Amino acid sequence: MTVVDLHTHVLPGLDDGARDLVEAVEIVRAMAKDGVRIIAATPHVRDDYPTTPDRMEAALGLVQAAVDAAGIAVELRGGGEISIPALGGLDPPTLASFGLGGNPQLVLLEFPYYGWPLSLAHECERLLSSGIVPLLAHPERNAVVPNHTRELARIVRSGAVVQLTAAAVDGRLGRTTASRARLLLDLELAHVISSDAHSPGVREAGLAAAAATVGGELGHWLTSAVPAALLNGAELPRRPAAAHRRPVRWRRRG
Repeated sequence: MTVVDLHTHVLPGLDDGARDLVEAVEIVRAMAKDGVRIIAATPHVRDDYPTTPDRMEAALGLVQAAVDAAGIAVELRGGGEISIPALGGLDPPTLASFGLGGNPQLVLLEFPYYGWPLSLAHECERLLSSGIVPLLAHPERNAVVPNHTRELARIVRSGAVVQLTAAAVDGRLGRTTASRARLLLDLELAHVISSDAHSPGVREAGLAAAAATVGGELGHWLTSAVPAALLNGAELPRRPAAAHRRPVRWRRRG
């Protein structure tokens, strides 16, 4: 199955991700070595990084050309990681231009790192009523999420999907974040694992290691089957049973 990464910051000069074209290619090269074949480039769309669709598309073309010239067999697609406050300021054509992986009926929403977003349920309902599926980025990195799993479950039942960061799943972001990722997996409130790669550093590639940590068919479901279905606007495949996980090897953050 094709491994798909739906959350990356590989477009240089748009946000806090790749600093230049050389670094962008190195991030993509690391992903390709890890088995990724389709990458959604998702620069931040928020007040401090007011990315426009035109700038995203221009950067996407430059990186794809450089990746092709380097002989790296990876397809890059567009998108944006849209903050909840910025969402209301995007008109329908602009929002469609930030459709994840080129799918105008799929958007990546940035889950905040602190506090429960009070408008989340409303914004997800608004999107879903317009036929747009929200993919919630990295809720496991927010400390209050374990206290709000019922709210998150209601949002998921309404049709939203949830993305975990690979480095959270396999322990690279520490024990506490990994335990929150495991909680969401155990509650079946996670559907996708992505890298959220910003540089060739702590969040580089890593989908294979995260899939192995989850184990079995569920790892492939999270990194291949569901991401592919989302890109194609297809019904999500049935979630396989969880396998015995590999033990997480904790890494000190320094």
